[in-house]
Amino acid sequence: MNKIANFTNNVRVTSSTSAAFAPTVVALGKFDGLHCGHQQVIQPILNHIKMRSLAKEHIYPTVVTFNPHPQEFFTGKPWPLLTPLQEKVQQLQNCGIEQLVLLPFDKELTALSPQDFVEKILVQQLKAQMISVGEDFRFGKHRSRTTRDLQDIAAKFDIPVVIVPNYSFQDERISSSSIRQALAKGDIHRAKVLLNYPYNLTGKVVKVQQLDRTIGFSPANIQLTANKLLPRHGVYAVRVFIVNETVDASSLSNHLLPIGIGVMNVAHHLIVNDTYLSVEVHLLDWLGDLYDKTLTVQLEEFLRPEQKFSSSETLKAQITADCAKARYLLLRSTHLEKFAG
Repeated sequence: MNKIANFTNNVRVTSSTSAAFAPTVVALGKFDGLHCGHQQVIQPILNHIKMRSLAKEHIYPTVVTFNPHPQEFFTGKPWPLLTPLQEKVQQLQNCGIEQLVLLPFDKELTALSPQDFVEKILVQQLKAQMISVGEDFRFGKHRSRTTRDLQDIAAKFDIPVVIVPNYSFQDERISSSSIRQALAKGDIHRAKVLLNYPYNLTGKVVKVQQLDRTIGFSPANIQLTANKLLPRHGVYAVRVFIVNETVDASSLSNHLLPIGIGVMNVAHHLIVNDTYLSVEVHLLDWLGDLYDKTLTVQLEEFLRPEQKFSSSETLKAQITADCAKARYLLLRSTHLEKFAG
């Protein structure tokens, strides 16, 4: 069994249930995106911890999920994630979670009977004192067992199971799939509402495109993690932050340092006979060196789809228009937020 056992920020991350801290209260599910629905599933275990605040024994609020994503296991193809591991860990810490258990999703796990899954993993190894799941959670061979089955099996060990109803927005069930669909359309506002936070891209600046300097722009090329889900190709108005990697992990307010606004381009580029996908950010009113810095880019507005240009002059004119539009929209948004506040 592949094992990970470390502290990332203040959250213990492990793929070995025998190495996990116990006893636990467990939120169980896929948790890709940690959207509004997922946050509702996590809340009962945090409430349980508050109710047991005077208990002598420490209980670890724990999220149990799967690695790789089940879709990747069954299809045999890479499955891009809304929240790769580092992002997931940061968000779980923000929620108050102390431990993340990544169950290796393999033939061994899928071969476990529902009874063994509960008894061996949740009871014997994690010593779960309560479990929280969304109502559409399925487990067992061919996902044949429901949350009611989980309740029945756990009841034999006197472990309560909280089943959290599906969370909806405008009569649509909030799910990772609905967020993926919104991002594929460039519907950034809808994705933000469903997630309950702006969709972000984080990566290291690896180079500056020399070609674009000839037309007066030098965007930073950001190298993302390979399994990060990208939104619709095109141009976005964004807010940009430098990730402060030297700050104490507990100082979350200082983790991201805002450095300005800009435009981001997600597009395919042709190099000789090959194409590659790039994520480039051009910061407005910024003259500093960003090379080798880690940036978090917060998507705010979709400006236009990816397109080709007949000349460098038309490209420069369009980029200038994109920058002007981004500046107007982002400054207007900031003004409205301050007014509302």
